[in-house]
Amino acid sequence: MSRIFVTGGSGRLGRSVVAGLAEAGHKVISVDRDAIPAEHLPAGAEQYAADLLAPGEAERLIRETAPDAVIHLAAIAVPFSAPEDVIFSTNTRLAFAVVSAATEAGVPKIVTASSPTALGYGSPAGWLPPSFPLDETTPPKPWNAYALSKVIAEQTVQMFASAQGNKIKYAAFRPCYVISPEEWEGALTQQGHTVRERLQDPALSAPALFNYVDARDVADFLDVLLEKMDSIPNGEVFFVGAKDALAAAPLAELFPQFLPGSGPLTARLTGTSPAFSINKARELLGWEPKRSWRTELTPPFEGPDTAADQAAGNTAPSEQAALNDETHAGLVPAGATKETP
Repeated sequence: MSRIFVTGGSGRLGRSVVAGLAEAGHKVISVDRDAIPAEHLPAGAEQYAADLLAPGEAERLIRETAPDAVIHLAAIAVPFSAPEDVIFSTNTRLAFAVVSAATEAGVPKIVTASSPTALGYGSPAGWLPPSFPLDETTPPKPWNAYALSKVIAEQTVQMFASAQGNKIKYAAFRPCYVISPEEWEGALTQQGHTVRERLQDPALSAPALFNYVDARDVADFLDVLLEKMDSIPNGEVFFVGAKDALAAAPLAELFPQFLPGSGPLTARLTGTSPAFSINKARELLGWEPKRSWRTELTPPFEGPDTAADQAAGNTAPSEQAALNDETHAGLVPAGATKETP
């Protein structure tokens, strides 16, 4: 059992991370500006309400709680939800304050959250990657303050890793579009639509390249990452996503409709395979996501692919296990409403 200090523990992702790590047997210290009701705090977790941007606050709390690991999730989490300078200043200062305080306190394992938006998809100037699927070697091209702040968060842990050698281990992870447990049952997602609506209308998920991840799978990933950090290179960055796309049709069919010029790049996006590869997390950590919209959505989605399976007498959509994930953007049609992932 480890003592894990989680910033942003009251947020959409943070709540599942705190619960998942506590369920895995860790002692979790959740820190956020806003506390959640005590009755909703899982067994094995404690919480502190704090402003981590206040001078010395991050250092004080980390020293008082003496954690074995720090996971930094706290940030303004939605692009353009505040003025650009506020997003940039808040997110970069938070990342530096927490990572530097944990380093000064000698916390042996430090992890920060980044974002797939670091790659720059959705740019008004247009965007195409060198190839699909996207992975950790795809060059970042941030075009807004949120994405830039996440690139800097990654560079912050890598800077400290360069200075510390292997005395302290650092990592960053890029969680895909987070779906929290209640959203499978119809609660609104971060952008104000239900998961079912995002499946029914591909234009809603296209801005995020149809990426997603169950928040509980992120918690599982972090548990595995902390266990394996001593045995992997320092300062690594990982994509964390589902093993399929949030789409009822193959991305090779959908991308040309929403990402002009992408057709020649989609040959390797076969079947249900997602745009973001999680092979690095598989190979370095042995992590595998457990959840998919095909297994979690309540009631199951009756889309084109699932309807064909049922007509052929195959398993019900909620029981499908075969996900084709083994292969290694102004993103909306003209006149559509643009959503920022």
